[in-house]
Amino acid sequence: MQTDAEAHGRDFPVRQGKAQQRAGQLSSLIANAVQGLIDLIAPCPWTASAGCAHGHKSRLRRAHSPHQPLYTPEQRQRRDDSVWTLVQGVLAPLQFLVFLVSLGLVIRYLMAGEGYAIATASVVIKTLVLYAIMITGAIWEKVVFGRWLFAPAFFWEDVFSMAVLALHTAYLAAVAFGWGAPDQQMAIALAAYAAYVINAGQFLWKLRMARLEGQGA
Repeated sequence: MQTDAEAHGRDFPVRQGKAQQRAGQLSSLIANAVQGLIDLIAPCPWTASAGCAHGHKSRLRRAHSPHQPLYTPEQRQRRDDSVWTLVQGVLAPLQFLVFLVSLGLVIRYLMAGEGYAIATASVVIKTLVLYAIMITGAIWEKVVFGRWLFAPAFFWEDVFSMAVLALHTAYLAAVAFGWGAPDQQMAIALAAYAAYVINAGQFLWKLRMARLEGQGA
């Protein structure tokens, strides 16, 4: 009986070592599976020495690959040669100037309750300038990119422009058909103006990108 106990005691460290080895292998397997899932959902941008498991070289190559330029050389040439580029360059700051004046008149009316007619006229003028820049912008896009709207380089800007146009048109409809109180109509105008500011920021960002690309060309 003592001999069996001694043998059991001698074998215990061996069995314990094997159990620890199997536990370590299982833990490593689970860790690799979890890391693979993480890499699939949210690839790590750093190298393997910083914690990434597999495929970091290919991900780094993709991360450092040049982005798709806004214009091909042919499109850039058509843009520079088109008279519609000049038209857009004139209408864009004109619309912003009209927007600033109109915004001041709308806020004045909402705060003081005076000047409804001139505030309304200013929003109508702003909307007409928006229509002009949208129509000429579609022509410009057709000349440069070969399609009237939603060219890949300006897809999301055009999508948001549709929302801006819809809000301005909703204001015109409210005024024309007498929908809502004057304050409610002006609230629609302010919503349209907020959307316009966001859209203008989108285009200014793309203009900056195009300028940087032109400098690097």
